[in-house]
Amino acid sequence: MSQIFEIARRLSNRPLALVQQEADLLAAALRGDAPAPQAFGYGRGAERERQYGLIDGVAIIPIRGVLFQGGWGCYWATGYDWIRRGFLAAVADPEVRAIVLDVNSPGGEVAGCFDLADTIYEARGAKPIAAILSENAYSAAYALASSADPGRIYVPRTGGTGSIGVIWMHVDWSAALAEFGIKVTFITYGACKADGHPEIPLSKEARMRFQADVDMMGDLFVETVARNRGLPAAKVRDTQAATFLGQQGVALGLADAVMAPDAAFLALLEELG
Repeated sequence: MSQIFEIARRLSNRPLALVQQEADLLAAALRGDAPAPQAFGYGRGAERERQYGLIDGVAIIPIRGVLFQGGWGCYWATGYDWIRRGFLAAVADPEVRAIVLDVNSPGGEVAGCFDLADTIYEARGAKPIAAILSENAYSAAYALASSADPGRIYVPRTGGTGSIGVIWMHVDWSAALAEFGIKVTFITYGACKADGHPEIPLSKEARMRFQADVDMMGDLFVETVARNRGLPAAKVRDTQAATFLGQQGVALGLADAVMAPDAAFLALLEELG
């Protein structure tokens, strides 16, 4: 269970590229009643255990659940370092003809997301890279999916893309603590050291600084998607972090085709020959 609490700790009180209404697993982790993580498992290769599935020479790398900066993956949360290791191993594996990012995620932590998106983007041309959405690629998950090859993002009819934005939540516990007769005093070096702590209200000055940080990360998100998809940054920014189902995302240039996951995979195999 320590892994569950580590995710909750990492994702609390920090900027997230996460669909707000789909953060149920994070809330469950904070309550302590999230399901125990069941690690992804794949068969052993001739000389090593792969960190990805392999079907007819196509490496399948899961990007599932809440995303975070960490080195393990399971069915409801996946670490960026875990994805990177599997992706780079697949790029180097001579048995791998193409790579599929198998995506169904509401997004997650900002930290580590754009570095991984750059890693995937910079590997273009080494082997075909496709993003096949088994349902949704929102926020941080869309940043990763957008790094796949041009023309190779597939979304099902009821699946979604977008949520190109950043959210940061500050919880103010000060009134509740006062009601119970609890007063918290911070002793700090540096006037801004305690900014953002839930035990005290968020000052106007602190809010402005945090907003500037969120704006900077949001601009990075927009620029990353614009580069990956060959879109004008203004067009990406104008989505205003909205989400788009199936054909809506294709019409905006966020995806390339509306296809069921199995059909998309078979189309990739046919293309490979």
